[in-house]
Amino acid sequence: MENLDHENVAPGRLEKYHSSRVLPLVYQLFALGTLTILAYYEAKINTRRRNLLGYMLLFLGSVMVLVLDLATSGKGGLGTFIGICGISCAFGVANAQVQGGMVGDVSFMTTEFIQSFLAGLAASGAVTSGLRLITKAAFENSQDGLRKGAILFFAISAIFELLCVILYAFTFPRLPIVKYYRSKAASEGSKTVSADLAAGGIQNLSEGDEEDPNRVVERLSSKQLLSQNIDYILDIFLIYVQTSLIFPGFLSEDAGSHSLGSWYALVLITMYNVWDFIGRYIPVLKFLKLKSRKRLVIAIQSRLLFVPAFYFTAKHGDQGWMIMLTSFLGLTNGYLTVCVFTSAPKGYKGPEQNALGNLLVLFLIGGIFAGVTLDWLWLIGKA
Repeated sequence: MENLDHENVAPGRLEKYHSSRVLPLVYQLFALGTLTILAYYEAKINTRRRNLLGYMLLFLGSVMVLVLDLATSGKGGLGTFIGICGISCAFGVANAQVQGGMVGDVSFMTTEFIQSFLAGLAASGAVTSGLRLITKAAFENSQDGLRKGAILFFAISAIFELLCVILYAFTFPRLPIVKYYRSKAASEGSKTVSADLAAGGIQNLSEGDEEDPNRVVERLSSKQLLSQNIDYILDIFLIYVQTSLIFPGFLSEDAGSHSLGSWYALVLITMYNVWDFIGRYIPVLKFLKLKSRKRLVIAIQSRLLFVPAFYFTAKHGDQGWMIMLTSFLGLTNGYLTVCVFTSAPKGYKGPEQNALGNLLVLFLIGGIFAGVTLDWLWLIGKA
């Protein structure tokens, strides 16, 4: 673990492993592959089992990082790096299970649920950055300080992930508003919520269907949903291609060195996460939400200007300009993400909204994968 932090790795080893680029690439590759399968079969998948499996895998992944560290006594090297890559694969699979499943789940509820879930994702990033800053400050001058900070961080992560398992298993399905929307989705033909309804104490929702077993509830196919929402799909793909071209690889390795020293990359990543979180709350104010599909396309395409802006700022700008630019990257990422996810499901039935939510997450992860792959282009021309 100690040798995987970009601040403390010797230059030769950093150039050899490029952990800030390799780990996101491995993670997103497995997330994309898993979600492609899940999105294809979403109408037949038990959502409760899917999400619980994902949350449990996230918990076990954090525990395995601690186990790997203890087993190797905190030593680095290729073997440890391969082990971390393997755990990143597990995290990718877990993310595909949970993010696609939960977004699909809340898509047939209220837009407030979608916004809150997406804001929660950004909040986790902001809290993670905060914890990293705290552990760095607390252990920076102590012997083996980075390792101690990492152990504390993953121990806290494991506790929160176990809490997610418990809350999703026992509390979430019993909330009255959740039971209402799941019942509504089931009445519209959704087969994915039956286990969730049973967990909430609703058993015989399909009695009406038993009176007419030949009744078929029609719904649009995933292909039809994709065709009708191709602009939203491409919007979310482009948002995350543009963002992942810069975050986290470029900010970790290519933003240059300034007076903040080893704190510089951490400050940049923290500013991105904090402003991403803030951006996801702006659409709550209805008059600030971008609803026009054409304007969304224009706003998202204009973010391509971030690429030359970051390049020239890294070459010629000071750290103040880089921090401001990174903050704006996070703000637009969060704001536009919520605008797309809360607008796309409107007007569809519950099963269709679930399918569309899965498709949006699939292309979101596809955008991240494309972005972290293209992120390697920043290394062209470097020794």
